[in-house]
Amino acid sequence: MNRPVGLGLVGIVGLAVGCGGDLDPPWQLDHDRIVAVRASRPSVVAGARSELDGLLAFKGAKTVEQVPEGVVVVSPQSLAGAVTQDLGQWIVTAPDEPTLAAARSELGLPADSPVPLQLGVSYADQTLVALKTIRLGTAADNPTLAAPVIGGAPAPATDIVILVGKLVDVPLAIEVAETDEVTWLTSCGTLHDFDLPEAYLRVEPDDPTEGELALVVRDDHGGVTWRVWQIRAE
Repeated sequence: MNRPVGLGLVGIVGLAVGCGGDLDPPWQLDHDRIVAVRASRPSVVAGARSELDGLLAFKGAKTVEQVPEGVVVVSPQSLAGAVTQDLGQWIVTAPDEPTLAAARSELGLPADSPVPLQLGVSYADQTLVALKTIRLGTAADNPTLAAPVIGGAPAPATDIVILVGKLVDVPLAIEVAETDEVTWLTSCGTLHDFDLPEAYLRVEPDDPTEGELALVVRDDHGGVTWRVWQIRAE
């Protein structure tokens, strides 16, 4: 295994500020961006491990799931060794309890509380960056998506193209816990109420009529899950 290499804290902050002039709406998939970063386990107990991947969008192309190019520990620095790379996969391994206790002391946390391991994640030669937090010392899984509803019907499998009408409001809905965060994204049409469980899509005359529709759900444990469909307006 290799020690973590890649983007430092100064680089993360600088690149994040550099992206601040972006005028694309937050629901737009037709844009180079990190949509979400996922840990296979968002919370891990001592000795357990979690692997990282992300959902990326690119202008003029489809979204892709991709392992980060670089990962570096932002905080706490005493746990820099918790991140390693093996055969191209970035792995977080929770250290033993004495090491976690020292990290809690470093961060001023109560005894036995989860330790937030904050990671800087980079893609596309460090032009796309994000912060990801994994909780160490406790266990949790990523959220499970209930059946989304698109256009009043259960969402199809992701290998089936969703057909919608033009100049009509297409309702989107998902049942989630009150503490969950929902984000709908698209490269076809315009999204309204994109950050609510109940949103709607409308394809205006000047909008693209073909692209993707994505749903991202985040929970209060740092978990994340997503689903992406092909969509076309006729």
